[in-house]
Amino acid sequence: MRIIAGAWRGRPLAAPAGAATRPTADRARETLFSMLTSRLGTFEGLTVADLFAGTGALGLEALSRGAAHATFVETDRSALTALKANIAKLGAAERATVLARSADAPGTAAAAFDLLFLDPPYGKGLAERALAALRQGGWPAPGAWISVETSRDETLGPEGYVVDTVRDVGKARLHLLRVV
Repeated sequence: MRIIAGAWRGRPLAAPAGAATRPTADRARETLFSMLTSRLGTFEGLTVADLFAGTGALGLEALSRGAAHATFVETDRSALTALKANIAKLGAAERATVLARSADAPGTAAAAFDLLFLDPPYGKGLAERALAALRQGGWPAPGAWISVETSRDETLGPEGYVVDTVRDVGKARLHLLRVV
């Protein structure tokens, strides 16, 4: 696993051992960031939330491409260790915040985010629960983009969001949403 583009292009990322964390595949990240670039134009200055962060690959990719700050939300202890190591290795500590809390009950946001990534465990129904909690907690800024990765056989119809596009990549289904 590596950073795909930007300032840290090609830099490897650490992942925890075991099956508890399922990092987004490079191919799926390439597709996702291509989809986002065509809609956003640039990542410069954006504030990003990476929920169910795991290794932090999505938020770190956004930082590599110019995002101003990323907040990572994760509960798994070994994933948090890998995430913090990746942030340190890339020298991103000043532009990153790590919150050891549940992404499906994250509480109230300190500030709203321009771009939110959700990559919950497949097949557990966590995406829609997290989206409702994020909206209630004020996490998405007006006009924010939200990326949700699910398995190919999962559908998503979250209340309060409109689905912009859905694309299947390998075993993953990528959903881009906007707040209604």
